[in-house]
Amino acid sequence: MWTIFTQSQGLKGVSMTAGASIEARLDRLESLEEIRQLPARYGLALDMRDMDALAGLFVEDVRVGRDRSGRRALRDWLDETMRVQFTGTSHHIGNHVIEFADPDHARGVVYSKNEHETPTDWVVMQMMYVDDYERRGGRWFFKRRLPLYWYATDLNKPPLGADKMRWPGVEPYEGGYHGFFPSWREFWERGGPPDADVVEPAPFDEFILRMRRDAAPPKIKVR
Repeated sequence: MWTIFTQSQGLKGVSMTAGASIEARLDRLESLEEIRQLPARYGLALDMRDMDALAGLFVEDVRVGRDRSGRRALRDWLDETMRVQFTGTSHHIGNHVIEFADPDHARGVVYSKNEHETPTDWVVMQMMYVDDYERRGGRWFFKRRLPLYWYATDLNKPPLGADKMRWPGVEPYEGGYHGFFPSWREFWERGGPPDADVVEPAPFDEFILRMRRDAAPPKIKVR
Protein backbone atom coordinates (compact mmCIF):
# COMPACT_ATOMS: atom_id res chain seq x y z
CA MET A 1 0.00 0.00 0.00
CA TRP A 2 1.11 3.53 0.62
CA THR A 3 3.25 5.82 2.61
CA ILE A 4 4.69 9.21 1.80
CA PHE A 5 7.58 10.34 0.43
CA THR A 6 9.72 12.75 -0.96
CA GLN A 7 12.49 11.74 -3.29
CA SER A 8 15.62 9.69 -2.62
CA GLN A 9 18.69 11.52 -1.44
CA GLY A 10 21.03 10.33 -4.20
CA LEU A 11 24.18 9.94 -2.11
CA LYS A 12 27.10 7.94 -3.46
CA GLY A 13 27.72 4.52 -2.00
CA VAL A 14 30.41 3.32 0.38
CA SER A 15 31.41 -0.28 -0.25
CA MET A 16 32.99 -2.69 2.20
CA THR A 17 36.55 -3.34 0.96
CA ALA A 18 39.10 -5.94 1.94
CA GLY A 19 40.67 -3.36 4.23
CA ALA A 20 37.53 -2.74 6.27
CA SER A 21 37.73 -3.68 9.92
CA ILE A 22 35.91 -6.66 11.40
CA GLU A 23 33.81 -4.23 13.43
CA ALA A 24 32.77 -2.35 10.28
CA ARG A 25 31.88 -5.58 8.50
CA LEU A 26 29.83 -6.84 11.43
CA ASP A 27 28.08 -3.49 11.65
CA ARG A 28 27.20 -3.75 7.95
CA LEU A 29 25.75 -7.24 8.38
CA GLU A 30 23.72 -6.21 11.43
CA SER A 31 22.50 -3.10 9.61
CA LEU A 32 21.42 -5.15 6.59
CA GLU A 33 19.37 -7.47 8.77
CA GLU A 34 17.74 -4.63 10.67
CA ILE A 35 16.88 -2.80 7.44
CA ARG A 36 15.41 -5.99 5.96
CA GLN A 37 13.05 -6.20 8.93
CA LEU A 38 11.60 -2.75 8.27
CA PRO A 39 9.46 -3.60 5.19
CA ALA A 40 8.27 -6.86 6.77
CA ARG A 41 7.25 -5.04 9.94
CA TYR A 42 5.64 -2.32 7.85
CA GLY A 43 3.43 -4.90 6.12
CA LEU A 44 2.47 -6.62 9.37
CA ALA A 45 1.65 -3.39 11.22
CA LEU A 46 -0.34 -2.04 8.25
CA ASP A 47 -2.35 -5.23 7.73
CA MET A 48 -3.15 -5.50 11.45
CA ARG A 49 -3.97 -1.75 11.59
CA ASP A 50 -1.50 -1.00 14.41
CA MET A 51 -0.88 2.56 13.32
CA ASP A 52 1.34 3.46 16.27
CA ALA A 53 3.63 0.52 15.49
CA LEU A 54 3.63 1.53 11.83
CA ALA A 55 4.49 5.18 12.49
CA GLY A 56 7.24 4.07 14.86
CA LEU A 57 9.13 2.53 11.93
CA PHE A 58 9.84 6.04 10.59
CA VAL A 59 12.14 8.82 11.78
CA GLU A 60 10.42 11.17 14.19
CA ASP A 61 10.43 14.06 11.68
CA VAL A 62 9.14 12.05 8.70
CA ARG A 63 7.65 14.24 5.98
CA VAL A 64 3.96 13.64 5.31
CA GLY A 65 3.04 15.23 2.02
CA ARG A 66 4.15 18.81 1.44
CA ASP A 67 2.88 20.54 4.54
CA ARG A 68 3.06 18.14 7.48
CA SER A 69 5.69 16.14 9.29
CA GLY A 70 6.07 13.84 12.26
CA ARG A 71 4.90 10.40 13.29
CA ARG A 72 1.52 11.61 14.49
CA ALA A 73 0.76 13.21 11.13
CA LEU A 74 1.80 10.00 9.38
CA ARG A 75 -0.26 7.83 11.72
CA ASP A 76 -3.35 9.99 11.20
CA TRP A 77 -2.96 10.01 7.41
CA LEU A 78 -2.64 6.24 7.28
CA ASP A 79 -5.51 5.75 9.74
CA GLU A 80 -7.81 7.75 7.50
CA THR A 81 -6.63 6.02 4.33
CA MET A 82 -7.15 2.52 5.73
CA ARG A 83 -10.67 3.39 6.93
CA VAL A 84 -11.83 5.09 3.73
CA GLN A 85 -10.58 2.67 1.11
CA PHE A 86 -10.09 -0.83 2.49
CA THR A 87 -11.87 -3.46 4.52
CA GLY A 88 -8.75 -5.61 4.74
CA THR A 89 -5.25 -5.90 3.25
CA SER A 90 -2.37 -8.38 2.96
CA HIS A 91 1.15 -7.33 1.95
CA HIS A 92 3.67 -9.91 0.71
CA ILE A 93 7.25 -8.60 0.67
CA GLY A 94 9.58 -9.79 -2.07
CA ASN A 95 12.90 -8.69 -3.61
CA HIS A 96 14.85 -6.22 -1.49
CA VAL A 97 17.92 -4.41 -2.81
CA ILE A 98 19.86 -2.42 -0.20
CA GLU A 99 22.76 0.00 -0.74
CA PHE A 100 24.69 2.08 1.78
CA ALA A 101 25.61 5.72 1.29
CA ASP A 102 27.53 5.73 4.58
CA PRO A 103 27.32 3.72 7.83
CA ASP A 104 24.12 5.52 8.91
CA HIS A 105 22.30 6.08 5.60
CA ALA A 106 21.06 3.56 3.04
CA ARG A 107 18.64 3.26 0.16
CA GLY A 108 16.55 0.36 -1.07
CA VAL A 109 14.03 -0.99 -3.55
CA VAL A 110 11.43 -3.44 -2.22
CA TYR A 111 8.88 -5.42 -4.23
CA SER A 112 5.43 -5.91 -2.71
CA LYS A 113 2.47 -8.03 -3.91
CA ASN A 114 -0.70 -6.98 -2.15
CA GLU A 115 -4.33 -7.98 -1.83
CA HIS A 116 -7.04 -5.52 -0.84
CA GLU A 117 -10.63 -6.09 0.16
CA THR A 118 -12.89 -3.16 -0.64
CA PRO A 119 -16.66 -2.92 -0.11
CA THR A 120 -17.25 -3.92 -3.76
CA ASP A 121 -14.12 -5.65 -5.17
CA TRP A 122 -11.12 -7.82 -4.34
CA VAL A 123 -8.17 -5.84 -5.71
CA VAL A 124 -4.72 -7.34 -6.33
CA MET A 125 -1.67 -5.11 -6.74
CA GLN A 126 1.96 -5.37 -7.82
CA MET A 127 4.20 -2.52 -6.75
CA MET A 128 7.59 -1.56 -5.38
CA TYR A 129 8.78 0.92 -2.77
CA VAL A 130 11.85 3.11 -3.23
CA ASP A 131 13.16 3.68 0.29
CA ASP A 132 15.63 5.83 2.17
CA TYR A 133 16.79 4.47 5.53
CA GLU A 134 18.54 6.30 8.34
CA ARG A 135 20.10 5.13 11.61
CA ARG A 136 19.36 7.32 14.59
CA GLY A 137 20.29 6.54 18.15
CA GLY A 138 21.70 3.21 17.04
CA ARG A 139 18.45 2.11 15.37
CA TRP A 140 17.42 1.98 11.69
CA PHE A 141 14.24 3.69 10.49
CA PHE A 142 12.52 4.56 7.27
CA LYS A 143 13.22 8.14 6.32
CA ARG A 144 11.19 8.13 3.11
CA ARG A 145 9.08 5.68 1.13
CA LEU A 146 8.10 6.34 -2.47
CA PRO A 147 5.49 3.86 -3.77
CA LEU A 148 5.58 2.88 -7.44
CA TYR A 149 2.68 0.88 -8.87
CA TRP A 150 2.54 -1.48 -11.83
CA TYR A 151 -1.10 -2.47 -11.50
CA ALA A 152 -4.12 -2.67 -9.22
CA THR A 153 -7.16 -4.49 -10.53
CA ASP A 154 -10.08 -6.72 -9.71
CA LEU A 155 -8.87 -10.26 -9.06
CA ASN A 156 -10.74 -11.55 -12.11
CA LYS A 157 -9.79 -8.76 -14.54
CA PRO A 158 -6.15 -8.85 -15.72
CA PRO A 159 -5.10 -5.23 -16.47
CA LEU A 160 -3.93 -5.52 -20.07
CA GLY A 161 -2.97 -2.28 -21.79
CA ALA A 162 -2.13 1.15 -20.45
CA ASP A 163 -3.19 2.78 -17.15
CA LYS A 164 -3.10 -0.39 -15.09
CA MET A 165 -4.11 1.25 -11.80
CA ARG A 166 -7.81 0.36 -11.81
CA TRP A 167 -9.45 0.93 -8.47
CA PRO A 168 -13.22 0.63 -8.10
CA GLY A 169 -14.90 3.93 -8.91
CA VAL A 170 -11.65 5.63 -10.04
CA GLU A 171 -10.55 6.43 -13.57
CA PRO A 172 -7.57 4.20 -14.56
CA TYR A 173 -4.16 5.84 -14.25
CA GLU A 174 -0.42 5.16 -14.55
CA GLY A 175 1.42 4.18 -11.36
CA GLY A 176 5.02 5.14 -12.16
CA TYR A 177 6.36 1.60 -11.78
CA HIS A 178 8.49 1.79 -14.92
CA GLY A 179 8.79 5.56 -15.16
CA PHE A 180 11.19 5.74 -12.22
CA PHE A 181 13.89 3.90 -14.16
CA PRO A 182 14.97 5.34 -17.57
CA SER A 183 16.01 1.91 -18.85
CA TRP A 184 12.36 0.94 -19.49
CA ARG A 185 11.75 3.76 -21.97
CA GLU A 186 15.22 3.40 -23.50
CA PHE A 187 14.70 -0.33 -24.08
CA TRP A 188 11.53 0.15 -26.11
CA GLU A 189 12.77 3.21 -27.99
CA ARG A 190 15.99 1.42 -29.01
CA GLY A 191 14.20 -1.43 -30.82
CA GLY A 192 17.11 -3.87 -30.44
CA PRO A 193 20.51 -4.44 -28.81
CA PRO A 194 22.59 -1.23 -28.54
CA ASP A 195 25.56 -0.77 -30.86
CA ALA A 196 28.03 -0.44 -27.97
CA ASP A 197 29.99 -2.51 -25.49
CA VAL A 198 28.47 -3.43 -22.14
CA VAL A 199 29.23 -0.68 -19.63
CA GLU A 200 31.40 -1.46 -16.63
CA PRO A 201 29.45 -2.88 -13.66
CA ALA A 202 28.32 -0.30 -11.13
CA PRO A 203 30.11 -0.21 -7.77
CA PHE A 204 28.32 -2.55 -5.40
CA ASP A 205 26.62 0.19 -3.38
CA GLU A 206 25.66 2.24 -6.45
CA PHE A 207 23.54 -0.26 -8.41
CA ILE A 208 20.27 1.63 -7.81
CA LEU A 209 21.96 4.97 -8.46
CA ARG A 210 23.32 3.71 -11.77
CA MET A 211 19.87 2.50 -12.84
CA ARG A 212 18.31 5.82 -11.83
CA ARG A 213 20.83 7.93 -13.80
CA ASP A 214 19.69 11.12 -12.04
CA ALA A 215 16.37 11.00 -13.88
CA ALA A 216 13.51 13.12 -12.61
CA PRO A 217 11.04 10.94 -10.70
CA PRO A 218 7.46 10.59 -11.95
CA LYS A 219 4.59 12.14 -10.04
CA ILE A 220 2.75 9.38 -8.19
CA LYS A 221 -0.90 9.36 -7.13
CA VAL A 222 -0.95 7.76 -3.69
CA ARG A 223 -4.60 8.22 -2.71
